Amino acid sequence: MKKTYNIEVDCANCANKMEDAARRTEGVKDCTVNFMMQKMIVEFQEGADRNSVMENVRNNCKRVESDCEVFI
Repeated sequence: MKKTYNIEVDCANCANKMEDAARRTEGVKDCTVNFMMQKMIVEFQEGADRNSVMENVRNNCKRVESDCEVFI
């Protein structure tokens, strides 16, 4: 299942870091970050709990870019 989330990020390089961090998160099958639209599209692995996975995605993104935001 894919779901789109609003994000807040200041530069394209930071958006790439967020995308990589999200892809490495357990429960995420794939992730695409669109810097211009300020959107993150996350495809979840089958059976994954979206809420807990997105909390982990948010935490992982904050580790690589502390001033970014993922609105869940």
